Amino acid sequence: MKRSFEDTLKSWQTMGMNKPLMVIGARQIGKTYTIDKFCKENFENYLYFNLEKDTEITAIFEKTIKPEEIIRDIEIRLEHPINIDTTILFFDEVQVSERFITSLKYFCESEIDYKIICAGSLLGVKLNRFNSSFPVGKVVLEHMYPMNFKEFLLALGQNMLIEEINYHYQNMTPMDNDLHEKALLLYKHYLIVGGMPEAIKNYIDCNQNVVNFNREIVKTIVDTYIGDMNKYTINKSESIKIEKVYMSIPRELAKDNRKFQYTLIEESANKRKFETAIDWLNSGAMILSCYNTEKIEVPLKAYLNHNSFKVYYSDVGILNSICNVRLSDIINDTDFMFKGAIAENYIAEELNSMDIPLIYWKSTGNAEIDFLLTTSDGIIPIEVKASKRTQSKSLKVYIQEYEPKYAIRISAKNFGFKNNIKSIPLYAAFCLYDTKE
Repeated sequence: MKRSFEDTLKSWQTMGMNKPLMVIGARQIGKTYTIDKFCKENFENYLYFNLEKDTEITAIFEKTIKPEEIIRDIEIRLEHPINIDTTILFFDEVQVSERFITSLKYFCESEIDYKIICAGSLLGVKLNRFNSSFPVGKVVLEHMYPMNFKEFLLALGQNMLIEEINYHYQNMTPMDNDLHEKALLLYKHYLIVGGMPEAIKNYIDCNQNVVNFNREIVKTIVDTYIGDMNKYTINKSESIKIEKVYMSIPRELAKDNRKFQYTLIEESANKRKFETAIDWLNSGAMILSCYNTEKIEVPLKAYLNHNSFKVYYSDVGILNSICNVRLSDIINDTDFMFKGAIAENYIAEELNSMDIPLIYWKSTGNAEIDFLLTTSDGIIPIEVKASKRTQSKSLKVYIQEYEPKYAIRISAKNFGFKNNIKSIPLYAAFCLYDTKE
């Protein structure tokens, strides 16, 4: 399956690969598959090591962090020399070895041109708690995410539909109704399947019959995440707190006001008790935090209120799996209250995959804008609606107060531009990549 992250890997290659590349992302999003594919297709020789499984290789870094000695020890275990000029080395699951991460500084500074990629599950958590000297400036850090909706369409071979969506986005003209409905149906399927490559592959193997899609795949991934909470934490008390936060997210999203409330985790919960757990989940890329801004000024990040935030799952398929949302409710557009939360989580995931910061606005009253986008046209409000019913007082309040050049409403409606509001269908959120500054 084609991944947009392949372009990131090729860019690193084009830039000369002078620094080791470190890929950060959650488990099961396709890091190993994508990097493995890239290495096989672009290099004459390729070596793969899993530091969680290849304990003999991991032990080398405990003995030395000098590149020449490391390579020599690897050659001895492989029983053949390594041609550094033509070989790329991929070290996976590197979160198990802090000494390996430290060694990257010396690989970067060596006069020998080593080509090294590394990745790992919960690598973000590891780096957040790094005890040694992290090789700042000596490593290229890149984040990888679950497959977004555009990648989902590419996996289905819907290249021409993507082109059609892009064309109507650029011109803000409605798509033909049959194509609009087709794209909406595929969007609904994506809500169920989510962006995990294994889940999408199963959906394709089922001839895109979502009724036959094996939803146990996503449930198993959630179980794996829960297992990691026990495996990569300081103690049992911390892992319990992390799991409680993770499983409380549906309750947070079920409220009209989706601002995170600690008391929904448990009655006695507070920031002091659970802040570290939220940081762990953010670092592990299992959740997405969207922060409130106190000012509509550029740069928005300078005015964030870190005590006022919303939390989403990193994958909308996980949200629907944990909540046991019925397939029929999604496909048939059943009018249920949680539908808005699902659409909002989906848009958060889409924006995050484009490296767009998740920021929202709330007035002193009840008006709230789901997301804000910084563009060459200034700060643009984004309102998300799950259906074709798009009446909202919040967007009117924001427009009256801040007079943006235009506003964006994402909903089940077709493309259009009326009353200075761009109507963008839910399936076209990926087009916003061309809008960001």
